[in-house]
Amino acid sequence: MESRECDERSESEPDPVASEELAKAILARQFHPSVIGPEMWEGYIFSDQQIRIKESTDLYGAVLWPSAMVLCHFLETYRDEYNLLDKNVIELGAGTGLVSIVSCLLGAKVTSTDLPDVLGNLRYNVTCNTKGRCKYTPLVTELVWGPEVEQKFPQSTQHFDYILAADVVYAHPYLDQLLDTFSYLCQLDTQILWAMRFRLDPENSFVERFRERFHLEELYDLPSLSIKLYRAWRRDKRTNDQEATPV
Repeated sequence: MESRECDERSESEPDPVASEELAKAILARQFHPSVIGPEMWEGYIFSDQQIRIKESTDLYGAVLWPSAMVLCHFLETYRDEYNLLDKNVIELGAGTGLVSIVSCLLGAKVTSTDLPDVLGNLRYNVTCNTKGRCKYTPLVTELVWGPEVEQKFPQSTQHFDYILAADVVYAHPYLDQLLDTFSYLCQLDTQILWAMRFRLDPENSFVERFRERFHLEELYDLPSLSIKLYRAWRRDKRTNDQEATPV
């Protein structure tokens, strides 16, 4: 898999044809019910499974955005390079739960987190789509970014191999708390996989601030969707920026 270091400013432009074909392949993962029933849902195909996602359109965080599909496509496509089997995984801002569900189907021990007002819909989707299908039962739990993370996930007992996030950066007032949450949860051998849709300036400035604390590698660049997918790992202050990437 080809990737580019975002710490290096001399990035080449993505192949527009290849990027467009990839975007089409990702969007093709979605399907719609052939018969309209009493409960509305959207369908997705990942890990050879049909996944039914119920949205709540009156809550911004309970709507599935394309960044989640981008991250899920990557996790499935590169399941050998980024093997989630038996790994401890946490998703921040899980929303409708698609990323958490796909991670469970790929064999991860998943902790799926979001704010209290979307937790009911998140728990419903995760439970309905993982029960009887997965090696581990996922944990769905409330998490408010910022100081609370230290009480919820003490480093003495909690360690995550992967932090997953899709579309958690936009014009909301909690970007500082989100950055601190990433920093606290990401230990030296933790990897972050983060899909982001670029809309306004806050997204661009957040990436610059994020880069001050983490090494950043661009995995996908999808201009037609305004989405980029990144891999990140923390900068160890005791070493220089040429340290080896986590295995």
